Amino acid sequence: MTLLTTWSESGPETQVRRTSDPAEIAEALKPLGVRYEQWPIREDVPFDADSDTVFAAYGPEIEKLNAEEGFTTVDVLGLHPSDDPEFPAKAKAAREKFLQEHTHDDDDEVRFFVSGSGIFYLHVNGEVHAVFCEKGDLLGVPRGTTHWFDMGTNPSFTAIRFFHEEDGWIGNFTGSTIASRFPDYDTIAAGYEADKASA
Repeated sequence: MTLLTTWSESGPETQVRRTSDPAEIAEALKPLGVRYEQWPIREDVPFDADSDTVFAAYGPEIEKLNAEEGFTTVDVLGLHPSDDPEFPAKAKAAREKFLQEHTHDDDDEVRFFVSGSGIFYLHVNGEVHAVFCEKGDLLGVPRGTTHWFDMGTNPSFTAIRFFHEEDGWIGNFTGSTIASRFPDYDTIAAGYEADKASA
């Protein structure tokens, strides 16, 4: 299950939409040029699976999307808590980088969540759309779309990344502090889990 929350860009006091219905989410994001869909979940894939395991499990879906969109590079990014004493510092640095509002000039940002979760915040047409993505969710953010991403203070996810350009992820940061004015991953995730528990 995924969650979409939309607010006015003025702040989270003005909530426009909140839904966990996949069809409603796809319909709300479509006018923004954002691709949202759900792929079958492979329950036999470990949460911290390596690239070979992920590619083997999702080969048909990857090939289909590549054929549709013409991606030239596909990789797997995993970030999970570990006993590595450097993990907290690495995770904090990665989070702080992606938390800054940015755009991409030359490529879309397309991610499929194999495990775990993260939130893409899309700042478009005077609104902020927080898309909480979980295992099985694919989100495609068009190039030029102002956005940021939050993986939380204790990140744990594995995602397939799709690129048209071999250079991969290149962000153009706006310098805005808007991300600090909206609920972060930890806040939204806590409320989301509470909703699911009471459903």
